Amino acid sequence: MARAAGTKGKTRIQQEKTDLILDAALNVFSKFGFRGSTIDQIALEAGLSKPNILYYFDSKETIHAMLLSRLLEKWLEPLERMQDSNDPVAEICVYVTRKLEMARDYPRESRLFANEILQGAPHIINELSGPLHDLTQLKADLIQSWVSAGKIAPVNPHHLIFSIWSTTQHYADFDVQVKAVLGTHTYNRFETAARHLNKMFRALLTP
Repeated sequence: MARAAGTKGKTRIQQEKTDLILDAALNVFSKFGFRGSTIDQIALEAGLSKPNILYYFDSKETIHAMLLSRLLEKWLEPLERMQDSNDPVAEICVYVTRKLEMARDYPRESRLFANEILQGAPHIINELSGPLHDLTQLKADLIQSWVSAGKIAPVNPHHLIFSIWSTTQHYADFDVQVKAVLGTHTYNRFETAARHLNKMFRALLTP
């Protein structure tokens, strides 16, 4: 378990060091994945010694677990905010926008999550089959209620959610490819993506 990072009432310096280590680890893990990352790489990225890293965290597993825990809380928040609405098409499109904004604002976290999934999700499988499954089912039931009431066009709720995840997170996980293809138009990629996705999902969902 974490040492100084897990104690209550941390000093300002301890908190700063903890945040510095986590930020450096996020850079490393998002680039190389869990298996390809080492404490030495994290120490180099943070500008700290390896013993200093190990004073705050027992291992890279501990650092990785903390990053994933924080990530999942952040990742679930937009879906949690999807509520019943008199205009479900707009409600779903707002969710799409929030997910795209997360891809824009938290690209490293998105790649960290993608790397974990590609490895078979060994560190978060319980969270995926527990909280994520339950929340997704709850929102799928909500979407199905909109379909049954004729408020949105017939869609498979789960595959709709998967489509939203894949189309929005693409802009973080495949950022290098997006930039290479867009070239000089890279600077406004999220604005144009937002307009395109809004139009696409409105066309799909409008009865």
